[in-house]
Amino acid sequence: MYATRVGLVDLVDKTVMVVALHSFYVPRVGDMIIGKVVELTIAGWLVDINAPQPAMLRASDVFERSFKPQRDDLPSVFDIGDLIITKIISYDRTRDPQLTVREPGLGKITRGQIMEITPTKIPRVIGKKGSMIGMIKDYTGCHIVLGQNGVILISGKTPENEQLAMVAIRKIDEESHISGLTDRVTEMLKKIKGSEKDAGEGTRETETN
Repeated sequence: MYATRVGLVDLVDKTVMVVALHSFYVPRVGDMIIGKVVELTIAGWLVDINAPQPAMLRASDVFERSFKPQRDDLPSVFDIGDLIITKIISYDRTRDPQLTVREPGLGKITRGQIMEITPTKIPRVIGKKGSMIGMIKDYTGCHIVLGQNGVILISGKTPENEQLAMVAIRKIDEESHISGLTDRVTEMLKKIKGSEKDAGEGTRETETN
């Protein structure tokens, strides 16, 4: 038996699974994702979710009262180019994915840095029981939203903290096929944080002198 794509072997019970190194996103109901509004229609917004087909966010999902095109201004809520955190509520082969923003934490993104990785690498960024992403958050102090479609939002107190989180996640994306990943990411974060601390202490000593 041969795999049809190059990837990482993952043994679950007695089942051998292959996680592709490069792939597009396959929508699944319940996934939280980050998408980009690419078109306004009479019924709502078309959203690029990093999948072969766009998804639909219906205006009726956003407006609490009955939606009327002649009355409700769609661009005032979400406009073309806006990034949104959303969730897939329905999807099958007969129609495009349907989205919602009617849950806590969902909606328009107004701050932070956006980066993209291979969607199948998201579980590696999360780690076992959230260990990897928890470590990155602890070292950087950043709030991180992982879209299952491979799009990630990073919000920190400083651009430097955001950049550090992005460097760590990029390392995971590029080296997820190499063993000892957690240790390497930890050491990298320790080294960078240690260098920043030493530089800060050096600056304070110079000011004192």
